[in-house]
Amino acid sequence: MKNKIIKLSFFSMLLFMEYSANSQTINNMNLLNTSQPVKSLSSKYDAKIDQLVAQMTLEEKIGMLHGNSMFATGGVKRLGIPELKMADGPLGVREEISRDNWSAAGWTNDFATYYPASGALAATWDAKMAYTFGNSVGQELRARDKDMLLSPAINIVRTPLGGRTYEYMSEDPFLNKKIAVPLIVGLQNNDVMACVKHFAANNQETNRDIYDVQMDERTLREIYLPAFEAAVKEAKSYAVMGAYNKLRGDYLCENDYMLNTILRDEWGFKGVVVSDWAAVHSTVKSLKNGLDIEMGTPKPFNEFFLADKLIAAVKAGEISETEIDKHVKRILGVLFQVKAMGGEDRVKGSIATEAHYQDTYKIASEAVVLLKNEGNALPLKLNRIKSIAVIGNNATKKNALGGFGAGVKTKREITPLEGLKNRLPSSIKINYAEGYLERYEVKNKGNMGDITMNGPVTIDQLDPSKLEEAIEAAKNSDMAIVFAGSNRDYETEASDRRNLKLPFGQEELIDKVRAVNPNTIVVIIAGAPFDIDAISKKNKALVWSWFNGSEGGNALADVLLGKTNPSGKLPWTMPKNIMDSPAHATNSFPGGKTVNYAEGILVGYRWFDTKKIEPLYPFGYGLSYTTFAFDNAKTDKKEYATDETISVSVTVKNAGKVDGKEVVQLYASKSDSKITRAAQELKGFEKVLVKAGKWETVTIKVPVAELAYYNAEAKKWTVEPGNYKLKLGSSSRDIKKEVIVTIK
Repeated sequence: MKNKIIKLSFFSMLLFMEYSANSQTINNMNLLNTSQPVKSLSSKYDAKIDQLVAQMTLEEKIGMLHGNSMFATGGVKRLGIPELKMADGPLGVREEISRDNWSAAGWTNDFATYYPASGALAATWDAKMAYTFGNSVGQELRARDKDMLLSPAINIVRTPLGGRTYEYMSEDPFLNKKIAVPLIVGLQNNDVMACVKHFAANNQETNRDIYDVQMDERTLREIYLPAFEAAVKEAKSYAVMGAYNKLRGDYLCENDYMLNTILRDEWGFKGVVVSDWAAVHSTVKSLKNGLDIEMGTPKPFNEFFLADKLIAAVKAGEISETEIDKHVKRILGVLFQVKAMGGEDRVKGSIATEAHYQDTYKIASEAVVLLKNEGNALPLKLNRIKSIAVIGNNATKKNALGGFGAGVKTKREITPLEGLKNRLPSSIKINYAEGYLERYEVKNKGNMGDITMNGPVTIDQLDPSKLEEAIEAAKNSDMAIVFAGSNRDYETEASDRRNLKLPFGQEELIDKVRAVNPNTIVVIIAGAPFDIDAISKKNKALVWSWFNGSEGGNALADVLLGKTNPSGKLPWTMPKNIMDSPAHATNSFPGGKTVNYAEGILVGYRWFDTKKIEPLYPFGYGLSYTTFAFDNAKTDKKEYATDETISVSVTVKNAGKVDGKEVVQLYASKSDSKITRAAQELKGFEKVLVKAGKWETVTIKVPVAELAYYNAEAKKWTVEPGNYKLKLGSSSRDIKKEVIVTIK
């Protein structure tokens, strides 16, 4: 079959597999150019909104500005205004919660699909998967009759120890925005609202209620805001959630600069700003500085800052009713937009369907990262194997629920052990041993939700009987697979981890299993980096999986057995030592009441590459069961004006014997810059399927504007003229081709 040239750009065949019946070329720089509509907030409802507001009492208006239950705001029944109903959703739609406390409501029909965590989604490096995720979750949200999903969380991974690293996407603002935008569009196409969080500079759990972030303006603009800006400008997110912490002295739910100057005045945001739960600290200031809805934890809802206190403030003349009307109109605007006001056909949705489980399978399959494969130990050669020792608590651990924060009540969560049982032929015997116990020091386990503490203290001594069982299983099997890593009780909202060490004595277990069976491979299941340097050196094969959804075990088994060729890439840098990471090297994590982002723009791989520090595994890294070669890299021109777009093409050849997907990553650098810059920055990527022995030509479009830096003195983005090196590779440390362009 003749090789065909596929021109790919920004959204990596976003709709090619999802909606197109033919194999037409897709070259979509911007989602606005695809057939999938980006639904902006419409002004067609303004007259109706004005009429409604004119009929409302002050008490009815203010009732819409705060929670009247754990996950809903007040409505006005006599005027046909419903509650605005919300649900948590980083892993799928959360089970129903009681109206006035955190206990489960006890419904029997609130089971949902468990989706891969956002770190896994980012590891796909695939915008199509992000759209699939958003569209699928959006259908489930509608089936539960909700209006707003409290997701996605798109904060930068500043420290490997962050308790929500699994829930956030990446250390890189470009990757974050390219995954966030299609996710939001897919979600909102189902007549629901995305609530993008946590705006902004919310990058640790330690002291999250009180710490004050200090950073320079360029760092804020280049690192911590791009994904939020794209969510607002490109995806047209209907809602944004304010963060717990402060920025430059003001809480982020009452931060005039962030909520009014940047979000609304500069970016043109028309939607609603929702507080994180119990993140509000004032009445008049919060409202005037941009907050629309106050949500919180259990106390009488009328005691919220935007409840009785606000009524009193209006009556005392501290704030005008006209100001109240402005916020009510915003809420009515998004309710009309998602057809919650009645009168228009609204998406009905579906939940926990086989189609949705298969969505999770697709995402999970593309998220698994192959870190090491010495001697082609993987995929498993079943003709040489009659028995496999499956060892480790993580082989059977379920992660849909757990920890402090939002999980999913699901009827299906395939564990790694179940996945292997589902996929292996019956002739192969599985010898399972738990190996290690998940144990915590009792005095510390209760602190998991204490945000002034770091994470739980684990008991790292192996249980002798469990260890003996594991050794016997390994001795009596042709090979062993140790499932190690973490879980959602250990990695959790409301606390950051204490260190990078694998908990529960797992490293010792792996060593002792390998000592009796050298034919051992290791699978790490976790959402954030760990110190696996020694494990990587000593073991032939190392695989990284995630909190990977309802079908995670099946997807992982298919990778191990070779049905799926792994194509995941790390969305963050895995350091050899925690002190190599920028927030730790600069002694600026966790800080105290003030956290100074001393590393500036050098976050993640930018720090490692600029400071020439060798990571354990670099940003963008991931192996395949085949090998790829890059050739014939070129641009459409040599010189560009600042308003033009650079078209970079490269040929990708699959030099192996199995089909595979490669992620072509484009990094830009300017060595003679007159300003401080990172050694290189991600500015484009595309995932492409290449058949064995064939080639594909990938074209990546880079707007020259993407090369700009934020000029804090001039308060604008500036493209520095001169030569730029565009590097094409399969990771940030595996650059295969380079081209130079000149910006006039």
